[in-house]
Amino acid sequence: MLEIIYLTAEQIELIHAGVLAKSGGLFGTREPGVLAGLESSPRQSVFGKELHPTLFHKAAAYMRTIINQHPFLDGNKRTGMMSAFTFLEVNGYRVTATDDEVFNLALVIATEKPEGDVIASWLEIHSEVIQAVSLRKQKRSTKKPVRKRAKGR
Repeated sequence: MLEIIYLTAEQIELIHAGVLAKSGGLFGTREPGVLAGLESSPRQSVFGKELHPTLFHKAAAYMRTIINQHPFLDGNKRTGMMSAFTFLEVNGYRVTATDDEVFNLALVIATEKPEGDVIASWLEIHSEVIQAVSLRKQKRSTKKPVRKRAKGR
C-alpha cells in the first residue's frame, strides 16, 4: 500500500486562495486553529483504530471540517470541496461528480451536517481511480544522466 499524502494547513490556504482568485470572495483566515487541526484530524485514531479508515473518510473529514467550522472569512464550502478533491487526487482518485452534484453536496453538508460515513460513501460513488501514473508513484533517480560522447572525441 502506498503512503497516504495528507494536506498541510499551508496547502489548504493555497487551495483557498486559488478558489477565491477564480470565483471571488473575501480573503482571510477566521480560525487558524481549525486549519492547524486539519493537519492531524484525518490521521486520528482511537484505541489503535483509525477514526477515518479510508481515503474517502479522510477526504470527508477535510470537507466537513472546513465547511462546518468556517476557518476562512469567505469561501468555506468551495475550499472544503476543493481540499477534499485535491486530497483524493494526490492519492490516486478523481471526483467525477457534476458541478450541480458538488454544489448540492456542499449545501447538504452545511445545512444538514451529515455523518462522515454518508459523505465518504458519496465520494466513493462519485470517484474513479486515476489511470495515469502520479508523480508520487514515480521513482526519482538520484543518478545523473549519462551523456553519450560524440564520435571522434
